[in-house]
Amino acid sequence: MFIINTRKSLLIVCLFSIISLVTGTIWLIKYTNSLDSDQVQNIDTLKVVDRTLHPVLTITAEKPQRILLSEQLVANGDITAWQEAIVGANLSGLRLSDVCVDIGDTVKKGQVLAIFDTSMIESERAQALAKLNEVRAELEEAVSNSDRALKLAHSGALSRKEIDKFITTEKTARARVAAARAALAIQDLRVKYTRILAPDSGVISARNATIGAVVGAGTELFRLVRNGRLEWHAEITAEDLVLLKPLLQARITLPGGREIEGILRQIAPTIDPKTRYAIAYVDLLNSTTARAGMFVSGSFELNKKDTLTIPQEAIVIRDGFTHVLRIVQDGRVALTRIQTGRLTGNRIEIRQGVADDELIAVSGAAFLNDGDLVQVVPTETTTKEKVNEKTFSK
Repeated sequence: MFIINTRKSLLIVCLFSIISLVTGTIWLIKYTNSLDSDQVQNIDTLKVVDRTLHPVLTITAEKPQRILLSEQLVANGDITAWQEAIVGANLSGLRLSDVCVDIGDTVKKGQVLAIFDTSMIESERAQALAKLNEVRAELEEAVSNSDRALKLAHSGALSRKEIDKFITTEKTARARVAAARAALAIQDLRVKYTRILAPDSGVISARNATIGAVVGAGTELFRLVRNGRLEWHAEITAEDLVLLKPLLQARITLPGGREIEGILRQIAPTIDPKTRYAIAYVDLLNSTTARAGMFVSGSFELNKKDTLTIPQEAIVIRDGFTHVLRIVQDGRVALTRIQTGRLTGNRIEIRQGVADDELIAVSGAAFLNDGDLVQVVPTETTTKEKVNEKTFSK
């Protein structure tokens, strides 16, 4: 009995020891964690205090500026030739012996573009010239016979019928001479048509002429952009037509980003019933880089108005929206959502969200957060404005 009681007592003591050890371990872990969290909170508090007392960043800032900007009407359309001349063959059955120009060549009015073989035309012209000489000789004989007959009319040697016959023969000979001259003129004209000439100055935009080809009358050989002049066909909706008037300036953006200027010449009197667009015809200035067939976008400059702008560097994109950082009284920045408009140079239009007299963070704005303390240093623009104000006050 003594042995059994001793074992039970020993077992109870061991269990009590294990329970005490586990309880102490749990308490120690909780105590250690509480110390760590307190230390972290203390460190974060120190950081907040440090961030509150010292500026996060040194920046430049400025107030929005008002400048005159033109209202713009954006449109799309094709670049085409102002007028395109078709140069064709006036003769048929002749062979091209020479082609003098190619696509892209600049030509002047009257310049030779192509030449036909003239051997057949020259032979026909020589035949017409011989026929003219023949009828001229017949005319001389007829005139001589008519003159003699008229001299003998009073002598009675010839009857009136015979005299009239000689006069009729003379008139017929004269008619034959006129016909022969006309035939020779036609051959001269055909010889002239063997040389294809440019009807106006311009640029060759298409060429179908090939050396050795036998073409028919009316066959197109070349296309010519008259004076190399191009125009932009801007597609305008019916609602926007009232905003346009002739002589408005336009700016066209070519593929690749290069911009050229234009002037609105006229507006189409009708609207396409399929597309519901009207065409505004814009003459392109300095269009050496433009090509007919380009589809481009452009804008018309309408009335100018006073517009509030800030530097593009001051714009901050957060959560997909456009913001600026305003400098408030205590030297902190306030993140403010705005609505932007057009971009001109390095400045962007502000339509909503910022007042004229508010100070906006410029350089370093992208690295700031709402509520940060900043130190503002003067910019060159601000310094110049202060100097001008002092000079003006003096």
